[in-house]
Amino acid sequence: MRRNDKQTALDAFMARKSEIDTMLDRLKALSNEHFGYGPDDINWGHVGTLAHYAELLKRITDAAFKEGEHAA
Repeated sequence: MRRNDKQTALDAFMARKSEIDTMLDRLKALSNEHFGYGPDDINWGHVGTLAHYAELLKRITDAAFKEGEHAA
């Protein structure tokens, strides 16, 4: 790989990493605020929404850590 190609790939990688870091920071802040819900507001619909979020995140963590269906 030529130097310019390697630097371009590194720049693109770091840009994507920054996007992911921003998303993770936003999710953590939202989680810290109980996803914007107060204790008296919670219903089973909210539970379902969080279950959906958890499933999507599990797909990502399984791929990143080579677990679940991505296990070697």
